[in-house]
Amino acid sequence: MSAANVVDSSGWLEYCTDSDRAPLFAAAIEDAENLFVPVISVYEVFRKVLRERGENDALQVASMMQGGQLIDLDFALALEAARHPLPLADSIIYATAMRHEATLWTQDEHFKDLPNVRYFPRQSTANTKTE
Repeated sequence: MSAANVVDSSGWLEYCTDSDRAPLFAAAIEDAENLFVPVISVYEVFRKVLRERGENDALQVASMMQGGQLIDLDFALALEAARHPLPLADSIIYATAMRHEATLWTQDEHFKDLPNVRYFPRQSTANTKTE
């Protein structure tokens, strides 16, 4: 894979827990050279893993996420994100993908009709929100 990618927090959680949906996100995550990781995703994923599996697992996941290029939230990115009609973290994640001309990989439905999104619909009605 040579195109730039951003993986939404939900995709990271699937991959890091080795769920049956992990292979959907593996290609983007494992191509670290072309992977952009918004720091807000690190926050969301670390927080959820910390709550559910403890400090050691959360630190391992955060370390894995550092394999991509970490993207900080700066002034211009904040303004770009505010223009998207999405929740706070999602708008930052999407704006990061757009800034880097990257494909956003996600299973969150509110991204499904946006440009440059690779959307994988969830099969179940279970709510796996990161917050």
